[in-house]
Amino acid sequence: MTQFNDLNTSQIIAIHDAVIGANELQGLAKDKSLDAVLARVHNRLQYGFISDACDLAACYATFLAKGHCFNDANKRTAATALFLILKSNHISIQFSGYALGDWIIEVATDQKTEVELAAWLRSLS
Repeated sequence: MTQFNDLNTSQIIAIHDAVIGANELQGLAKDKSLDAVLARVHNRLQYGFISDACDLAACYATFLAKGHCFNDANKRTAATALFLILKSNHISIQFSGYALGDWIIEVATDQKTEVELAAWLRSLS
């Protein structure tokens, strides 16, 4: 099994705290579990459903964007986590314009899938 650099709960919270604005609704959503969302990612890793860093980045982004674990800035947190997963696993992608943000919105609203996001990331790397 391939070893990947991944993110834990405290790292995701730190990412969220870095991307949210001072006047936005802070903190974790009371009825959602960030640990449960991250457990889904880690289960995918454990059971071999993640074949490369693009799969892992897409998995984090999808589950974070759709999990709504924070009161605000879920999609920004998802995009930043995606970027950091790629970078920590030695993949450098220069995203043009709002392309990454558009993809995160489309995944969060079920217009695109996690698999499509991973394939797009691979096409850019």
